[in-house]
Amino acid sequence: MTQDGLARAQAAAWVVRLGGDATGEDGVEFDAWLQAAPGNRAAYRRALVLWCEFDARAGDVLAELTAVGAQASARPPAARRSASRLVPPAGRRRSALRWLTPIGGFALAAGLALAVLPPTVLKPATSTTYATGRGQHQRVALGDGSVIDLDAETRLRVTIAGSERRVALAEGQAIFDVVHDARRPFLVQAGGRTVRDVGTQFDVRQRAGELTVTVARGRVEVGSDGSGQPVLLGPGQRLQVDRASVSQLSVVDPAETFSWRAGRLVYRAQPLADVVADLNRQFVEQTVIADPELGKLPITGVIVLDNPRAVMTRLSLMLPIKAVPSDRGLTLLRK
Repeated sequence: MTQDGLARAQAAAWVVRLGGDATGEDGVEFDAWLQAAPGNRAAYRRALVLWCEFDARAGDVLAELTAVGAQASARPPAARRSASRLVPPAGRRRSALRWLTPIGGFALAAGLALAVLPPTVLKPATSTTYATGRGQHQRVALGDGSVIDLDAETRLRVTIAGSERRVALAEGQAIFDVVHDARRPFLVQAGGRTVRDVGTQFDVRQRAGELTVTVARGRVEVGSDGSGQPVLLGPGQRLQVDRASVSQLSVVDPAETFSWRAGRLVYRAQPLADVVADLNRQFVEQTVIADPELGKLPITGVIVLDNPRAVMTRLSLMLPIKAVPSDRGLTLLRK
């Protein structure tokens, strides 16, 4: 069988499968199949068009078969028995469609309901949860071509349904590189807000009750789960929402926000306490600040995430601090 013939056969099978008792898992597999080969999407469209065309003419076909049956009733008994095989029993239209498969070609065995349903309308999908631990990163490739990069200590749930793609970010930080689909919006729920993709690449961070959304490419719409107008963000814009739900819009360099994916953290006048909290997510070995006043020291610079001891050695060149070994890892003291 040629590649084109294989795609047509698989498309026919998917028309049948999605027309039956399809589940969310079927939807995930279907999305993956669409992306697996360049001709799959076109093959499925052809299969669906053929089915819809046949369904539009099914009444005429059955009427003609009924007429044939009526004509056959006037024939001798032997001829009537032969002709009766052409007429489906009353109330058995679906069986008739199944019988007509060899005449109409592939995809005619799909359920009648499929003709009036969009191909992406499925039952609610089974959600998949992804989580990273301390010092772990993970890349998740979705069946629609979208990619999610999870930072350390991040937990999120992905649900792909027929009408939408939804991510619930419980805690952590993730970069979303989304393939836009106007029929199925990509939504990220975090910190009482819903981030709606408008075809873009963006970062969402939810830590300690604070939410940050940074856009690198395209646009996103950030709406509150309560009242208020949504905020539209473009490239280089960041929306910060603090614990009191106070929002602040600013212009940033997205490359700095996305740098954690490349093993670097960029800071601009950030308190040492926040920096150490970020580092403790990236490394198994933990660092403790002995003097709370040291945690207020501002840091501006790029931190390379090689190992915690090397990081603290470089920080001690920038700040009046020193790192000493401890039971947990390192303790920061004032010089």
